[in-house]
Amino acid sequence: MTGVWRLGLLTAGLILGLLAGCLSPAGPAARSPATPTPSPVPGVPPPALTPTPAAGPTQPTPGSLRPGVEVVAAGLQAPWALDFAPDGRIFVTERPGRVRVISGGRLLPEPWATVPAAERPGSESGLMGIALDPDFRANGFVYLYYTYEEQGRLWNRLVRLVDRNGRGEVDRVLLDRIPGASIHDGGRVKFGPDGKLYLTVGDAAVGENAQNPNSLNGKVLRLNPDGTVPPDNPSPGSPVYALGLRNPQGLAWHPLTRQLFASDHGPSGGPPNCCHDELNLIEPGGNYGWPVVFGAGGAPRFTDPVLESGTETWAPSGIDFGTAGPVRGVLFMAALRGQHLRAVWLGLPDFRRVEAQQVLFQNEYGRLRDVVAGPDGALYILTSNRDGRGSPRPGDDKLLRVTFGP
Repeated sequence: MTGVWRLGLLTAGLILGLLAGCLSPAGPAARSPATPTPSPVPGVPPPALTPTPAAGPTQPTPGSLRPGVEVVAAGLQAPWALDFAPDGRIFVTERPGRVRVISGGRLLPEPWATVPAAERPGSESGLMGIALDPDFRANGFVYLYYTYEEQGRLWNRLVRLVDRNGRGEVDRVLLDRIPGASIHDGGRVKFGPDGKLYLTVGDAAVGENAQNPNSLNGKVLRLNPDGTVPPDNPSPGSPVYALGLRNPQGLAWHPLTRQLFASDHGPSGGPPNCCHDELNLIEPGGNYGWPVVFGAGGAPRFTDPVLESGTETWAPSGIDFGTAGPVRGVLFMAALRGQHLRAVWLGLPDFRRVEAQQVLFQNEYGRLRDVVAGPDGALYILTSNRDGRGSPRPGDDKLLRVTFGP
């Protein structure tokens, strides 16, 4: 096998009836797949799609969001991902290999942990994803995904650290020697509502990897928290959950149906063979076509995206669903080259089509790497202007807190 793993290792705006007949998408949307049935997370049946009361008069219509922004932390260096601890701390990864902590509204000067990440200026490699264990209060486990160099080659690994006296120590390597590259390493790490650990892995700039079921590249992976393979994965003994992806960097579950969505980067260059960045609804065992097709290819053996960028380049990274107030159930996508936050309203009843979009912060904060709904209902966004591809502004990079008024 090309990659080696070690064993032991809300609703769409909740606006029923308000979406029909009055919305025009702000960008190109792909045609919906034919199957209308929501796909549950294995072992976790989705709740019934019970109609909810119509929204009150303060519910905004799509396209009318009014965000307020405050800076939570500044002076970060190419941050990639963030997660929240139950004690209020915010953990942030920096691509050069540091895990930083924001506590009590202050960025602590000393890293919580460092790893030997192979980060190169202008590249995409280094320390990327982070996820705190759902039982972090009891076990202190933190999961990291990063690129490292060995004898001149780049590899990616997934490790588990433990929080001891406010510092992180490596506890176990869960996946190792996943082929890496200076680009297309994927990197998102998140726990799903089923308690499983999900990881996105890029094709390492070798497109054929994405269609090879024996390679971990170009995939969404699903693991138990100890690194073993769940018995209900699509292929027995394999962590591969979905394939045919180029450089997926975002994962999010719909808060009502628990459907899994992922963002993916389309190819660079000029039209017609560029762009077509994607938002995909991830099915167990689904094949999303790369490198045979990209965008809405319409090929019967591949699953078309829910949304694609057409001939625009967004370079989508982190995604998450709003959880509170007027953005409950709205999907948000952080865009790097697009330099915006994209709000996406997904249509009832199955959330497989896009009803409307709104672009926020166009060119206002530069490249946006991650967006996460915090425990307080606000959105937390990381800029990525010190990654060698952006134009740093005073105080970059920043963690922003975004709220929405009625």
